[in-house]
Amino acid sequence: MVHSLSQLPEAWRERLGGHAVQDIMIGRSAASVHRLTAADGEVFFVKTEAVSPFADLPGEAARLRWLGTSGIPCPIVIDEITEEARHWLLLSAVPGSNLVEANLPPEDIVEIVAQALHRLHSLEPGSCPFDHRVVARIELARTRVEAGLVDEDDFDAERLGTPIADLIRRLEKGRPAIEDMVVAHGDACLPNLIADRGIFSGFVDCGRLGVSDRYQDLALAQHSIRYNLGSPWDEIFLIRYGGDIDRDCLAWFRLLDEFF
Repeated sequence: MVHSLSQLPEAWRERLGGHAVQDIMIGRSAASVHRLTAADGEVFFVKTEAVSPFADLPGEAARLRWLGTSGIPCPIVIDEITEEARHWLLLSAVPGSNLVEANLPPEDIVEIVAQALHRLHSLEPGSCPFDHRVVARIELARTRVEAGLVDEDDFDAERLGTPIADLIRRLEKGRPAIEDMVVAHGDACLPNLIADRGIFSGFVDCGRLGVSDRYQDLALAQHSIRYNLGSPWDEIFLIRYGGDIDRDCLAWFRLLDEFF
């Protein structure tokens, strides 16, 4: 956690002097996130985490730089530093509020999510250098289990108490036979989509962005909408997104998410 500007990398302190520091608690990332606001309203975001084989920030910086060239709005990477065994990322602010905090009616929220994901999924997958295909994600899930990084107490209610070895077997047995590849956000929950005055203004927390099955995003978006808005808005979202919906794929990608 960053409690004062003196804890920031020395190279940033002069530039960010006078900014007030606010911890951002929403989200499940291992990185801590801080909003820095100046008296004149200028806003930056700082993300930091310990250096480790599972650190997300170097990969997130690379993904944001790539996404920024695609025409999809997202934070600008102003600087990144690794020092004293910590990664640091300095980002611009995306204007607006995340879709949990935005004061918008449910029908507007589900429409924003559907349109934003359509826009992202329309990018050419062959242009994206980040591989989040099912084979790679299952292997990473196994690695995270072996490293003790999977929080079994955070499982969805229907899986609480299920041995993690059983869930891995279900994951491998039920994997989709065919993948519908798109550029996916990877964690398309309401806190990670920003809207300004009712209009989508950008994606944040893009550390899982990559080439993946579109159900990676549909499953997590539907679950987040159900959690935050209730039924029937989760189903209305799927209708707004369009196409035939494979319920087995939705369930499988929800299971996969338990490992991340």
